[in-house]
Amino acid sequence: MKIKEIIVVEGKDDTVAIRRSVDADTIETNGSAVSPVTIEKIKHAHEKRGVIIFTDPDFPGERIRKIVSDAVPGCKHAFIHKKDALPKAGMGIGVEHASPEAIREALKEAQVIQEDQEELITQEDLIDAGLIGSAKSKDRRIALGEKLRIGYTNGKQLHKRLRMFNIQREEFKKALMEIIQEEEHA
Repeated sequence: MKIKEIIVVEGKDDTVAIRRSVDADTIETNGSAVSPVTIEKIKHAHEKRGVIIFTDPDFPGERIRKIVSDAVPGCKHAFIHKKDALPKAGMGIGVEHASPEAIREALKEAQVIQEDQEELITQEDLIDAGLIGSAKSKDRRIALGEKLRIGYTNGKQLHKRLRMFNIQREEFKKALMEIIQEEEHA
């Protein structure tokens, strides 16, 4: 599988995992303090070939994703499930631990976030669904982020991310029903 866009990753180990999975070029941010030089490289890459931001499913990864997407609007975003980013042994979480199949799947589903999308799912919908303000909210948001492939969000970010990815009401309801059924059978 050849990827036209340049993939923005956090470090060398992520680049190794990407190259083990697909034929692609990467730019490494080398941590969450993304330098101005790196931002310029990403801007240039976006103009020439397009960019896919593919960071770890954790707080530093989300921070890097936000820094890059704010500086370079119009990038595609790829998300990996947290369970696919866990090491076989040891600690940590990251793209470097994912299988080639999980990486290919995430890249195949990469999409551009639309900033000015219409609100299809309201804040009230999120409260009614138990995604905000209940004891199970965090676990439900994690499950929803995985099912919809929009990454993990806190309660405040979820509403914005659903709108940015133009998640349709039916898609949202279907994912939520699956989550509720999984909770009942757990």
